[in-house]
Amino acid sequence: MNTRKALRHLLPAALLLLGSGAMAAETDVADEPDVSLLQRVESSGQSVVFAQPGADWSSYDAILLENATVAFRKNWLRDQNRSRRSLSERVSTADMERIKTELAQMFDEVFVDELGRNGRWALVEAAGPSVLRIRPQIVDLDVYAPDVRGSTNSRTFTDSSGQMTLKLELYDSETGDLLAVAADRRESPHRGYMQWTTSASNRGDARHILQQWARALNERLTTIAGPASSP
Repeated sequence: MNTRKALRHLLPAALLLLGSGAMAAETDVADEPDVSLLQRVESSGQSVVFAQPGADWSSYDAILLENATVAFRKNWLRDQNRSRRSLSERVSTADMERIKTELAQMFDEVFVDELGRNGRWALVEAAGPSVLRIRPQIVDLDVYAPDVRGSTNSRTFTDSSGQMTLKLELYDSETGDLLAVAADRRESPHRGYMQWTTSASNRGDARHILQQWARALNERLTTIAGPASSP
């Protein structure tokens, strides 16, 4: 496969569906990858993909999936508490950490389950010559109405739970070479009517988005890598 054709396939195949995506502008993630050696493959709206020209995706048959990290959008806590009058209704830093931990755990569960369904990929915990390392980050997380622990007298009604951006960095696990970087921003569907927002509804909407991302990654990455090599 020539370089131009490989790059053309890389956008829809390995790096999710970016039509509604956007590279995060405001996050608290400090170590951004150096994309100076990558080529800007395509951009659509505010979406962007960088990829290594001529990467041989067919050489990978295993995935080392790092634990996901989660970061809220800038000033999310301040904005949440601006209109909350009582202390019991205020969102605390402990609430933030709980939400981040729960979302990261949910991400790992959903992606491991989805990738494990496909015999194309072995999920491994160590680097190797045929192992693709994937570093996932959820950034710009914006939960519109978090369910605050300890608040019993407050109900919040919204028509959408929130939005978040998934950033993926794909590396050759053995050499450490950065192969690609992409981002996809998604918002939970607007229902068209107001509904009481709870931790259960927030988790359900978040899981739905994660499942969409996981299925897209599984299907598209398998497509570009091709069938597994025979033993």
